[in-house]
Amino acid sequence: MTLYDLVAPAIEARSEPRYRIAGIRAADPLGADAILAAVPAMNRDADVPALTVALRTLVPDPDRTASLGVVDALAAVRDLGLLLGSLKRHGVEPLAAVPDALPVLEELGRRTDMVPRDTVHHYTTWNPLGDRQRMYTGDKMEGHLQNAVRMVFPALVAALDTCSELAGLAPYDPRFAAALDRTAQHVQAMVDSIDFTVAQVTPDFFARGLRPYFEEVDVAGHDYLGPAAAQVPLWLVDLTLWQSDRSSPEYDAFLDESVRYSLPSWRAFQAAHRGSTSAVSKLSAAISWESTPRLPPGLAASAVSLARVLRILKTFRARHIGMARKAYSDDLRLYDEGSGGAPIALLRTVLDLTRDNETLVRQANVGAHAPRTTPGAAAAGPVPVPVPVPVPTVSASAAGPALREKRFTA
Repeated sequence: MTLYDLVAPAIEARSEPRYRIAGIRAADPLGADAILAAVPAMNRDADVPALTVALRTLVPDPDRTASLGVVDALAAVRDLGLLLGSLKRHGVEPLAAVPDALPVLEELGRRTDMVPRDTVHHYTTWNPLGDRQRMYTGDKMEGHLQNAVRMVFPALVAALDTCSELAGLAPYDPRFAAALDRTAQHVQAMVDSIDFTVAQVTPDFFARGLRPYFEEVDVAGHDYLGPAAAQVPLWLVDLTLWQSDRSSPEYDAFLDESVRYSLPSWRAFQAAHRGSTSAVSKLSAAISWESTPRLPPGLAASAVSLARVLRILKTFRARHIGMARKAYSDDLRLYDEGSGGAPIALLRTVLDLTRDNETLVRQANVGAHAPRTTPGAAAAGPVPVPVPVPVPTVSASAAGPALREKRFTA
């Protein structure tokens, strides 16, 4: 039994319509099954006229569009999106070719409270399985990549819950370590996903066979990126663990652009926690205030658990950058930037930030456990110097009472 098997049923039971995965996959509000089954052949032949006719045929009239609920509207965006990406791959701006699609996409964006084109969630999680699966190429490696992203959606939803809980806890609280341990389980799904991708999808296929379908599309004068795996919001975990106050301007700018491709509740989470005190900062401050030879058990457990989840994040990012370097090597790449709009240099920056935070937590824990001499043992040698622990660079007034007290309050 996998984590997906354990978590997915709980997601389906929620009232959030965007979590009704089975219902969205089953929906075919535009009657698109037969047309979209032919898209891989159209793309293979670069048959722009056929793709244009297909898009024009599927565009619903305004009354039909206005009648769609969230589940059907998400499915409609999914199906129109496959044709948007296909036309753009062959050098055609789809909404210039089929202008009637513009008001429909704008209305669907309003009805779903998402961007007015397909995202990675439409292309993977909300995509039907089996014979109805929507694909650009029909290649089995494309299917493997879609499955790799499907694997992580339930884990990300669960991680959002645990990170939300974590944000309200103090590092002395036993629940702090427990929430981190659950987060580590969820993040491990990302590592499993990228290992699966590396094993099943060659850099050549991604760089030359699939990446061209993820180009941005102009919608009413705004460019919207295609449904790339880079939109999978691992930043939801980063935000609570370290990114909220230990980031870089480059990563912040990238996230400001990427967050709009997320689900509404995820965007709300980012808005609520942006600029808050991260788990790393809370733990670092708490350890720096300790003067006893050993950390209190709850704080020590929190340090171990936080280092563990940061180590898993570091592992994922190291493997991701290795895969990206192969796909965007000089002899393969067709584009300078990744499908999510980020250059390889930014992936390196985020990896370094993750590693720096993991090292900080690990060293803080070791330093707090360093042996200390008693006054009677002074003649035996110099008193060891404790390892310094950085304290969050925020003022007491800005940090609020949680950073002015030794013990954090939730």
